[in-house]
Amino acid sequence: MQHSKRDNTWSKWGIFLGVAVALGALVVVGWTFMQNRFQPGSSLDADVTIGIDDMPQSLDIRSDSSAAAERLLVDNVYETLVTVDQDNKLQPGLATSWKTSDDGLTVTLTLQSGVTFSNGHTLDASDAVWSLQQNVTNKVADVDELGDLASVANPNATTVVITLAKPNPTLLRALSGRLGIVYDSESSSADYQRKAIGSGPFTVADFQPGHSLKLARSDTYHGTKAASNVVEFMQYSDADALSKALTDGSLDMAAPVSASTATGLNGKDGLTVKEGATTDKVLLVYNNGTDSLLSDEQARKAFRYQIDAAGIASAQPDAAGALGGPISLLEPGYEDLTGLYPHDENQAGQMFSYFGAQYLTTVNLVVPEEYRSLAETIKQQIERQPRPTVNLEVLSDEDYAKRIKDGKWELTVMSMDGTDDAGIFADPDSMFHYDHTEAQQAYADARAATNDADYEARMKAYARLISEDAASDWLYTRKCFTVASTKVSGYPTSMINRRMPLAGLTVK
Repeated sequence: MQHSKRDNTWSKWGIFLGVAVALGALVVVGWTFMQNRFQPGSSLDADVTIGIDDMPQSLDIRSDSSAAAERLLVDNVYETLVTVDQDNKLQPGLATSWKTSDDGLTVTLTLQSGVTFSNGHTLDASDAVWSLQQNVTNKVADVDELGDLASVANPNATTVVITLAKPNPTLLRALSGRLGIVYDSESSSADYQRKAIGSGPFTVADFQPGHSLKLARSDTYHGTKAASNVVEFMQYSDADALSKALTDGSLDMAAPVSASTATGLNGKDGLTVKEGATTDKVLLVYNNGTDSLLSDEQARKAFRYQIDAAGIASAQPDAAGALGGPISLLEPGYEDLTGLYPHDENQAGQMFSYFGAQYLTTVNLVVPEEYRSLAETIKQQIERQPRPTVNLEVLSDEDYAKRIKDGKWELTVMSMDGTDDAGIFADPDSMFHYDHTEAQQAYADARAATNDADYEARMKAYARLISEDAASDWLYTRKCFTVASTKVSGYPTSMINRRMPLAGLTVK
């Protein structure tokens, strides 16, 4: 049974006007029965069992900023206004199409009709507007990615009109993630930490925080029904235990797994190891602050010539390839910048020689434990020159965070895993302390773009500028790994560290 919650009058809601949402207080009797057809402790047998290493503590994606809940629930339990494919390209989601005005200030989305939530309620444009309003009102994680919203309107049941105070060329990208989830406005009082009311191909059948999450096929799903009746995620904190469960058949697949786990299982009978692309970028970060040697452009460039980024990339088991700039292959504005600073120790030595012995002495390379091996390689490469020497410190996560915050370092290793995250180098208050007027203007120009083509072209120019100036040294992009039984098919392999759509997943 579907519940009608609208009449023929459609209101325009201005998000920043503080308008009270009457629909948010409505609770329809009976929805809890339909949502909780499968209770914790259910004896459902899983068609497919998947091992993971980071089970969320809450199912509420809005309040839990961790990647785990979003990765497991988006595309499976929840749907977004826009989605992305395995190449990270925008694709229709709940919105079948969209149009951006020439000035970039108005985005009009046309929604699918005939969509229902898992509790039987109708999903339409008023739910989308309400969900966007809740994002802003409750200041959910990453809400700034929506930009300067002026108003959101639902002129009819299948149309959402978003009006901006200034252009936001990445708005649609934001609507493909947690900010684009459409929730049921009639179920605002539901306990979303333990339950989920979505419109996707699965419902939550059982959730045991820190242990397991069981998804059941939704027979009322508006699209192609899920291939598996039940998909269960099991948490494994120990890599050896995960590998054993795969080899003895306790698990049908595991994703994503570490490079070492994938290597150890490659070639095992009955198992297939697959690699996929990500937007994850590993970089040698420079502290560009005024008290750091790396505040000097010549020093930054010398380090880039000295570090053999291509060699590092070829030696790292999780590397998909050398990078050279702040934008990965799967992000708008990518350009191959690996040729800007080819490994050249003679060139590096000449540039280092410009610095006096008192100035070029020791640099502090601080890293957490996970980057110990890579940091040791970097130290060895730098110390092929007479100066500087490298003081390598491998710190606990707590001590590392404090050192970075205090600015008591010159070099560190870290990863960045987000589409359009290159803008951090335009913020002089970021951990990089990179203050470059031209770069800031170039990024501002990109953010002012009113169409995708201009945004990509301007981001490409921005990325080249900061790479030429050696704001840091971008070493390589990461790949992700999936290990699965040869009987399993229909699973994604790219970007599974960000999202894992499993509607096509099945076992022979």
